Formats: sequence, structure tokens, C-alpha cells
Amino acid sequence: MNTGETAPNRSIWELSGMDALGFLQGLVSNDLRRLETGPGLVWCALLTPQGKYLADFFVARLADGRLLIDIAETLAPDTLRRLTMYRLRADVKITPTSLCTLRGLGPPPKGAFTDPRHPVLGFRFWSETPGKPPSIDWDAIRVDHLIPESGIELCPDETYILEAGFERLHGVDFRKGCYVGQEVTARMKHKTDLRRGLVRLAADAVVPVGTEILADGKPVGKLFTQSHGFGIALMRVEAFWRPLSAGPARLSSGQA
Repeated sequence: MNTGETAPNRSIWELSGMDALGFLQGLVSNDLRRLETGPGLVWCALLTPQGKYLADFFVARLADGRLLIDIAETLAPDTLRRLTMYRLRADVKITPTSLCTLRGLGPPPKGAFTDPRHPVLGFRFWSETPGKPPSIDWDAIRVDHLIPESGIELCPDETYILEAGFERLHGVDFRKGCYVGQEVTARMKHKTDLRRGLVRLAADAVVPVGTEILADGKPVGKLFTQSHGFGIALMRVEAFWRPLSAGPARLSSGQA
């Protein structure tokens, strides 16, 4: 059976209490109501009131009814503090677990969910028993399909989720109603043309994550994850076809 490999550096919490799902529903970018009726997995973001990214995480409803949050370890402490601040008198309890996140490609094991961001990301599930050591080149998959990662392309207090592809990756719902940062996000969707976005660029050298991209000597974005001669960049869309560089690397669209 394909048990998957352990996803490193993840923190898993269990949410319980009568208000648990409704509490999250009023805070995050995606619609969690689909989890009211049965098992499922939703990817979402927590934003500042000004609409900037603070954290992204998965919310899972397991077959046994448990409600889990799967989040990057680096984002967990600040996110937990913020959720605790918002909780007020809601009947919600947030408890750390010893669960591991397992993920993989190919036929999923029983109880696994398809990653809701993109089919190429395979399946995801949670277990007390660790999976195999990581071996899949997830960076190559992310670069090929412009899938941002917590703490890399997704930067707290800097990133706007629409610029980072959350609509394309099913991480935001524009019909769900109010949540923190909703007004700014909706305005970006309906009233403006996005001037920045994620693009895939060819690079002739490897540079540090976050290296500034220059066009005609002026900054137009940053280069993040690189794999097999390509990288994910967050940059001004109008500069995409101009001569670009990032440190010693020359960049291009990679298209003829």
C-alpha cells in the first residue's frame, strides 16, 4: 500500500467545541461550510485586516469527525496566538497533536484526501506513524505549476493572496461572506487589474531565495524557489517580457 512520505516541518492541531468550524469560517479566506456535512480538506489563508497574508493552512474534517489544522511549524506559534485572541467567548478548544502529515503521489491510501490546490500535488493525510523519508521532488512540481509555499513565496505581512495565485489554487472563496481581510481581497478581485503575480522564469544560475529581480536596473520583483533551471518569481506583470536579471542569473520567460 502507498503510505506516502512524511511532510517535514508541519504542526497539526485539533479543534473541538460547538463553535469550532463557525469560528474559523469567520476568519479565513475559504469557505469551510463544505466540512459541515462530512470528511473533506480545504486550503485557506488567515489575513491581516489590510488584506495581507499572515498564514496558510489546511483544514481537514476526518471520517471520525475530528477537525484538524495542518500548518507550517514556522507559522504555528504566531497563528495560534492570533486564533486565541479572536476566540473570545466562542466554544473552541485548540489542542496540539502528535500526528504526522503524510503526502504522496499515485494511488492514495484509505482516509487520504486529494490536495485541494492542484491534482499534481497528490494526496495528503495524517497518522501517528511517520511515513517514508521525503524523496519526491516537490520543488520541481511547485515550480512547474506555480504553487507557492509557506515562508518562501508566501511572506507574512507582505504577500497579497491574489497575487500569489490563491484563486487559481482554490484557496479563496468570493461568495462566502465576511472574513478578516475580505474587503481588500474582494476589491483587488473586482475593481483592479493585478499588477503583480507569480510567473515561471528560466534562470541560468542559482541564486538565494528572495533575490531581487531587475529590469533595466530597476527592481520589478523577487525570485524564489528554483529547480532544474526554472524558478518561481513574484513580479510586475508588465516586466515579464523585458530583459531580466537576479544577482548573477539572467532570466527569461523560457519560451521561444
